Amino acid sequence: MQAVKMYTTAVCPYCIRAKQILKSKGVEQIEEVRIDTDPVARDHMMQSTGRRTVPQIYIGDTHVGGCDDLMALDAKGGLLPLLNA
Repeated sequence: MQAVKMYTTAVCPYCIRAKQILKSKGVEQIEEVRIDTDPVARDHMMQSTGRRTVPQIYIGDTHVGGCDDLMALDAKGGLLPLLNA
């Protein structure tokens, strides 16, 4: 299974939902990068994704996007193949 990295904040309901979706697909470990406590990580996230909102989710080297993007990927059947690539 691919490594999953997620940029998050402490009180983000979309981050919680994204983690629930990933865990339901068998993801056991998510590398969380808290951007609310690390301004350097926030800057890196914004530079690498072009986005300011959380969560920002990477599966392997693929930037999936946010929670809505993750749900859309799952709805069209692309999440499991990406996780298992």
